[in-house]
Amino acid sequence: MKDDTATTTELIQNQHQKGNQEMCRATEVVSTVERVVDMSSPVMSQDELNLIPPLNFAMVDNGIFRSGFPDSANFSFLQTLRLRSIIYLCPEPYPEANNEFLKSNGIKLFQFGIEGYKDTIREALKTLLDVRNHPVLIHCKRGKHRTGCLVGCLRKLQRWCLSSIFDEYQRFAAAKARVSDQRFMELFDISSLKHLPMSFSCLKR
Repeated sequence: MKDDTATTTELIQNQHQKGNQEMCRATEVVSTVERVVDMSSPVMSQDELNLIPPLNFAMVDNGIFRSGFPDSANFSFLQTLRLRSIIYLCPEPYPEANNEFLKSNGIKLFQFGIEGYKDTIREALKTLLDVRNHPVLIHCKRGKHRTGCLVGCLRKLQRWCLSSIFDEYQRFAAAKARVSDQRFMELFDISSLKHLPMSFSCLKR
C-alpha cells in the first residue's frame, strides 16, 4: 500500500508541475503578445510626400543652403526654408517659372555669372555674408563646381583647414572634382573680407 500511495503522490506532483509549466508557457505567450510593437511605417500626408529637395541640397550654415538648379518639383520644399534670397551662379537667364516662384514668395535673386576662374566670387561672397539676405540658397547647375568654390571661400573665412575645405568640395563634386577649383580656393585672398561680420556662423573649425 505504501508503494501505491507513493506512486499516487508522485503522479499528483508530476501533474501539478506540468500544470505549472503550462501556466508559465501561457504567461510567456501573453507577455510576448503584449510586448509586440507596431513597426508599420507612419502614414505621411500628401504635402509631406511632395517635399522634394533640389539636387545636391544641403545646409551650409545657419540660414545658408546649397543645391543644384531647382525646378518646379522642388518649389514646395523651398517654401519650407522661408528664403529671403537666392544666389544664382550661372550667366544664363533665370527661367520664367523660377522667376514667378520668387515673385510669389518675396524672394530676391542675386545673379553672378561666374565663368572661368570665378572672377565674381568676391562679390557673391559679400552678398552671402550679409545676414539681411538670410535665409539664402546658393545654386548653380549641379551644385558642384561654382557653388563648391563659393562655399569653399566661405570656409576659408570660417578658418577651416584646407583639407576639410577640399573634403567638403569633393563630397559634392565626386568624380567631377576639378584641380583648378581646389587651386582657386587655396589661393583665394580673404584679407579684404575679414572685416565683414559672420555672426550667423556656428560651424567654425
